[in-house]
Amino acid sequence: MTLDSRLKPQEIFPVAIRAELDAAALYHTLHGRIKNEVLKQKLDFLAREEERHKAILERLFSDHFPGKKLEIPAPALRPRKAVAVDETTAVIDLFKLAMQKEKEAEEFYRDSRVKMEDAGSKKVLEYLSRVERSHYFMLKSEIDILERFPEYFDVEDFHVGQDLFHVGP
Repeated sequence: MTLDSRLKPQEIFPVAIRAELDAAALYHTLHGRIKNEVLKQKLDFLAREEERHKAILERLFSDHFPGKKLEIPAPALRPRKAVAVDETTAVIDLFKLAMQKEKEAEEFYRDSRVKMEDAGSKKVLEYLSRVERSHYFMLKSEIDILERFPEYFDVEDFHVGQDLFHVGP
């Protein structure tokens, strides 16, 4: 994803916060669609991470632009591609969407650094870029498992020997 060159530093933070809100919402949606407890814990972790990023960005905005009102753009105005998600969307497709959004977020934060004037903001955006990259690979790993074992998300406890294949003669 390419950063909109027209965005000013004070506009980058609200756009990024919108993206973090959307990511957390997607993880909560996924959480509600699965039964696997380990996978639910991973999704809870990812949602908390996105919520923590939102708080970091809000703090940076208020530190850098005191007295300015933080106006979060509507989802359609953010730089990510809007995708319709409903109860019929396959779980693996939701994971793939989340993975794509993490990649877009990584690129957005990486590209946004150059628009910042202070070293602190640049470092925070670099940090967020790297964290989003780690989320991407975490999701990629889960997608690999889901592609190999499609029922993985739909069982509370995943017993490889019992649920997936016959062990023994």
